[in-house]
Amino acid sequence: TLTIEKIFAFAKEVDLADVREVLERQVRYNMAIAEEGLCGNYGANIGKVLLATYGDQDVKVRAKAMAAAGSDARMNGCELPVVINSGSGNQGICATMPVVVFAEENHNTDEELVRALMLSHLTAIYIKQSLGVLSALCGCVVASTGSSCGITYLMGGKYEQVSYAVKNMIANLTGMICDGAKPSCALKLTSGVSTAVLSAMLAMQQKCVSSVEGIIDDDVDKSIHNLTSIGAEAMNETDRKVLEIMTHKS
Repeated sequence: TLTIEKIFAFAKEVDLADVREVLERQVRYNMAIAEEGLCGNYGANIGKVLLATYGDQDVKVRAKAMAAAGSDARMNGCELPVVINSGSGNQGICATMPVVVFAEENHNTDEELVRALMLSHLTAIYIKQSLGVLSALCGCVVASTGSSCGITYLMGGKYEQVSYAVKNMIANLTGMICDGAKPSCALKLTSGVSTAVLSAMLAMQQKCVSSVEGIIDDDVDKSIHNLTSIGAEAMNETDRKVLEIMTHKS
């Protein structure tokens, strides 16, 4: 019975006293592991490399770097806790850090940040519930779609712009495979967050992939179910092939 419109309305109207504590805890814990990823030596240090290469002046770079750094640490032995989304630490990081970074850049209020995070996480949960527990579709597609909605909200987007952001995400990232939980997940988070920021910016310019293109429908919720039907049903053979490849490496 959920829809993006209902989620958007709830995020705008929910009593902050009911949600602030859990979301602020999420920010605190997930920010801590992202900062640890930037300070320590974890995996390929993707977050570090992004900042060293491009600097920290561009919000798009910082959003990608903080998400990637959290995943770098998470997937390479850091024991700091992470507040998850849909059973996944990486998805929790991906649905949180880009929204937090953008709120800092955009000088949003604490209330706006909390509501944007609520929108991000509920969107991810909504998509994940029809995708199923396990899928060959990478979870960062789901979580970064949530963060794109949160970023759109922080820029002043209404329901229409949020729905545009979702459609732009689905048009771009559908089909990214999951080949297990591992250090290189940080690369996929980077791709997801990059697309999330771009999709939000396009949405705020009233730019949206139309229903004459690919799997996108005029109705945003139908577009989501097109995505999840591909992930839950059509990618079953992909899942089997990925497992075959992984279990027959020489």
